[in-house]
Amino acid sequence: MTAAAKRSLLAGLRWTSLRLRLVVVFALVALTAAVSASGIAYWLNREAVLTRTQDAALGDFRQEMQNRAASLPLHPTKDDLQNAAVQMASSSPGYSVLLVDKRDGDKPIVGNSNLDTFTLDNVPLSLQQQVNRKQPAEAGNTYPYHLFWQRTSIRGTPYLVAGTRIIGGGPTGYMLKSLDQERQDLNSLAWSLGIATGLALVGSALLAQAAATTVLRPVQRLGDAARKLGEGKLDTRLVVSGTDELADLSRTFNRAAISLEKKVADMSAREESSRRFVADMSHELRTPLTAITAVAEVLEDEADSLDPMIAPAVHLVVSETRRLNDLVENLMEVTRFDAGTARLVLDTVDVADQVTACIDARAWLDAVDLDAERGMMVRLDPRRLDVILANLIGNALKHGGSPVRVAVRTDGDELVIEVRDHGPGIPEDVLPHVFDRFYKASASRPRSEGSGLGLSIAMENAHIHGGDITAANSPDGDGAVFVLRLPRDAEELTGTARDRGAEARAEEGDAT
Repeated sequence: MTAAAKRSLLAGLRWTSLRLRLVVVFALVALTAAVSASGIAYWLNREAVLTRTQDAALGDFRQEMQNRAASLPLHPTKDDLQNAAVQMASSSPGYSVLLVDKRDGDKPIVGNSNLDTFTLDNVPLSLQQQVNRKQPAEAGNTYPYHLFWQRTSIRGTPYLVAGTRIIGGGPTGYMLKSLDQERQDLNSLAWSLGIATGLALVGSALLAQAAATTVLRPVQRLGDAARKLGEGKLDTRLVVSGTDELADLSRTFNRAAISLEKKVADMSAREESSRRFVADMSHELRTPLTAITAVAEVLEDEADSLDPMIAPAVHLVVSETRRLNDLVENLMEVTRFDAGTARLVLDTVDVADQVTACIDARAWLDAVDLDAERGMMVRLDPRRLDVILANLIGNALKHGGSPVRVAVRTDGDELVIEVRDHGPGIPEDVLPHVFDRFYKASASRPRSEGSGLGLSIAMENAHIHGGDITAANSPDGDGAVFVLRLPRDAEELTGTARDRGAEARAEEGDAT
């Protein structure tokens, strides 16, 4: 089974799955309807079968009592009762007969059609009392004795027991009719209705599955298309068929995808245009800046011999020229990151030597405490590491407080460099934005010596190595702490990036 099939099966089995809920609801509705219909059908058939059998037996028994029991002598003998009971049972639709009369002294004499199956003990006492009770004669009741019946069970078999008494003097008659055949017929009916209910349940589940598939397949296609759209495949479209609500939903999705693709294309074009403008502007500024820088350096050398009124202006021009030169260099670096053209030039270096060289080149040895053991060899881009360290340490010296402490250690396959100052720390509302481009911590001081790009460029250089930089305040409330984490060997990352670039070029070739 493929991974996609397994995911589809597991999705169908989850209770949160719409497919499963549809099947369960359909099944419950079908089960309720089938059970209700089967119950009503069983009850109606049961009453019809029992009533038909009961009415036939009672009607025949009443007729036999009138024809045979009523014609017996006033004081019949046991043989008379026996013969009459046998004759009544032989002409009956399958019931046994018991005739009871009394001699002098209320001693009963009994005649029955089958002594083994029907005796007076089989007649419920309540039925005997009701049969022998004389009813008062009134307008709605002209007969003192009536035919009474009762359903009972003898040794697990259902029976119909009925009894009546001859009016004007004569024996009391009882009949016993077995209902076992009717029970078997009703059991067969119950089994049939149960099977029909099960088939209805299975059929409803299949219909629910078919309905769910019909409804959910377009929804699934819509979900897959939305997922692809979220992954950046903006050319994703749905095939629209039909005129129902799902087709309207697909058309709406396609219109939204077209609009989104157009907007993203416009934004990408504007972003590319802006990036190209910044790159071109930075490149064009380098030539005049080179000349201006050279002139500024000459002016700086001659500043001491200039008029004291002019010297401050010369120093201002020199500092602002250097600041502008740094800004142009930073802008060019940013455009290289945005364009994806920044590449690593790897070399194996001693981290302690590299950090020391960075600090020494900028004359920070007196303001920085370095805690680094020699011999920690890593493979990375030395120039980019120097840029990261220069920005982190320079930021700590500028906005924090001396001394700045730089600690270097290894953590598994990672190189960890911690830069800590002893300044006031970073405000909590500023922490999330310290690596944003051109972000100024104080809106009242928009102008500063920095370009606002240093920490952003440091983060980009960390990312291109496959690392990261975090900023936080010291737990003891004394200064801010920046932690740089880089892989000890960025060779694998460089190979992966090269492979991805080759795949992208291959895809572009296939598309053309």
